Amino acid sequence: MTEINPTLKNVAVVGLGKIGLTLAAVFANNGFNVYGADINKKVVASVNQGKSHVKNEPGLEQLVENAHRHRTLTATSNTSEAVNQSEVVVVIVPVLIDEENNVDYHFIDPAVEAIARGIQKGTLVIFETTLPTGDTRNRFGKKIEEKSGLKAGEDFYLAYSPERVYSNRIIEDLKKYPKIVGGLNEESLKIASLFYQKALNCNLIEVSSLETAEFSKVAECVYRDVNIALANELAKFADEKGVNISEVIESSNSQPFSNLHFPGVGVGGHCIPIYPYFFINRGLKNGLTQLARDVNDKMSDYAITKIENTIGSLHHKNILILGLAFRENVKETTKSSTLLLIDHLKQKQANIFLNDPLFTDNEIAKYATPLSLNDKMISKIDVIILQAFHKQYENLDFKDFVNCKIILDGRNSLNKEMINQLGIKYKGIGN
Repeated sequence: MTEINPTLKNVAVVGLGKIGLTLAAVFANNGFNVYGADINKKVVASVNQGKSHVKNEPGLEQLVENAHRHRTLTATSNTSEAVNQSEVVVVIVPVLIDEENNVDYHFIDPAVEAIARGIQKGTLVIFETTLPTGDTRNRFGKKIEEKSGLKAGEDFYLAYSPERVYSNRIIEDLKKYPKIVGGLNEESLKIASLFYQKALNCNLIEVSSLETAEFSKVAECVYRDVNIALANELAKFADEKGVNISEVIESSNSQPFSNLHFPGVGVGGHCIPIYPYFFINRGLKNGLTQLARDVNDKMSDYAITKIENTIGSLHHKNILILGLAFRENVKETTKSSTLLLIDHLKQKQANIFLNDPLFTDNEIAKYATPLSLNDKMISKIDVIILQAFHKQYENLDFKDFVNCKIILDGRNSLNKEMINQLGIKYKGIGN
């Protein structure tokens, strides 16, 4: 057995996206020398200038600047080189799903091959990317063994510790949430725990295997997806009964064993709409997990139907969607419910307009016609759908939408009374 290196000074972070860059910057400000690796040369260039390409993440820009000034964070597009200089390798390259909801490894597979080309004896490799259960051991551990000629658990150490953070508060969550850690063997678990204690100074939950750690992250996402689906189902039933679901949730959750989630026009992002398929595609079929996915993905269709039931056909109607992002105050479009809304509205042959203060007109134009809230065209809008309740929408005055017949509040966040006073019909989800 190779002796554990107690210094752990050099760390390669493979993948410099929102979470990867934050991890790299935090490590680099906590006494480590960090080599960030990313295939995007623009990302590499910005990090090497001390600039964060990730915006709207409190504290991150300062951490990157500090690390650059102290020369503890550099970036490269040569993953093998970064790995070769490091005692610890943290992998945070995305694993997604394709259009048929099959697991898509096309980003992470070449990254792992590059790691295998650069790895040295005694290196600790930790996967933080959310993975199907068994992949750390059976897909990636074996791939590193095959390409490097080294033996996992003997020549290099292998661990899994899922990222559990939330956009717009990643640094805060890294301090607050316990780090779940699983290892290939006792030595892998020991060195991984030692690393996170030094790098994050957070509480640890050591679990018995790689697979337990992998399973725990996906289980968190399934829990949320299923409970949001329950809230959506109850909201639709509340609509039928003329009951306000927001009042129901507040009342029911006063009982300590009730934790009803909030309904909405859909569920987006990198986690909840994607990771349940890591279970579904590996055998967890025809149960609550699959049903929840179906319920949540059909909420956009339900919203469109509510509008049609109120004003009739949407053919050639001017419809404005507020929010391209998958949720409020985050500039990310992955699995955004807006994309489903747009698909439905195209089928109805509606004229689709889109506003999002976090995106440029050129970025919005890839999906629909961009519309400024100062544009004269707003006087011709027939329908408004709120999809992402950005802070810029909190005090939005709808008085200039003189032709608007209905506002579908997909997040139950707007002022119903104010909207009704303008003569515009207000519709929420379960409200």
